[in-house]
Amino acid sequence: MNQLFQIFKVGSGDAAKISASPDEPHQHDYEELVIGIEGQLEHFIDFKNTVLDAPLVSFVTKGKVHRAIPKLINGKCDMWVLRFKSEFIPEITFQLYANYHNHAMLKMADNYCFKRLTTICEIIEGEMLQENPDLSVVRHLLAALFIMIESERNKTYPHENSLNHSKNSTLQSFLQILEENYHRPVGVEFYAEKLFMSARNLNLICKNILQQTVSEIIETRKLNEAKNQLTYSEKNISEIGFDLGYNEKAYFTNVFKKRTGQTPSEFREEMKKLLS
Repeated sequence: MNQLFQIFKVGSGDAAKISASPDEPHQHDYEELVIGIEGQLEHFIDFKNTVLDAPLVSFVTKGKVHRAIPKLINGKCDMWVLRFKSEFIPEITFQLYANYHNHAMLKMADNYCFKRLTTICEIIEGEMLQENPDLSVVRHLLAALFIMIESERNKTYPHENSLNHSKNSTLQSFLQILEENYHRPVGVEFYAEKLFMSARNLNLICKNILQQTVSEIIETRKLNEAKNQLTYSEKNISEIGFDLGYNEKAYFTNVFKKRTGQTPSEFREEMKKLLS
């Protein structure tokens, strides 16, 4: 995507075409928010397939492998799709990652709060249709949209309230360092030293925000990459394990099965069937 921001509608005709010939699972270089007013969304993400009826909200962070298929219910489908670069609203982009980590789909109540979301989308679209749209206005409206969604989430899932900004900043830095080093055989102490803090404090921050220890987050990142390679590459299992710092195939297989309930070979076969 070349623009910083896009907004468009997916209607009944669009949904019928997409359902008839869905895309392959893919990654984006942008963030994507879907607000479903009518219809149904089938979403393959985090290597799981979820089907949710509208009203709904779905958010896909940059780089996640997914496939979204809008579908008709009673011949109707009506969804807003908003796409934007991370740098468009950098002050909340990481917060979005923390909030939507491992749960990209949210069922919404058909109430006044949800109707406000659709109203804001209409205002954003109106601004973008201007000859010279004011992107600063769009940025504020998009931020307001996420604040309203988060408000509704907090009412439904109060235990997921995020912590203060300083802790979020630390976690953001950790995740950035992890992205550069997850393939290396390094552990918690390596990341704590990079952040000039103790392993204990880094663990506390990760547990409070993402409900995972540092080791679990590292392993999750490795396993997500393993799943990507098992699904989309022709590499053998030993090669994939070695790429991710596992020198022994048996150890990699044991770790993978412990976390996923399947061996790498079983997972590969399941993905072939699911995506065929």
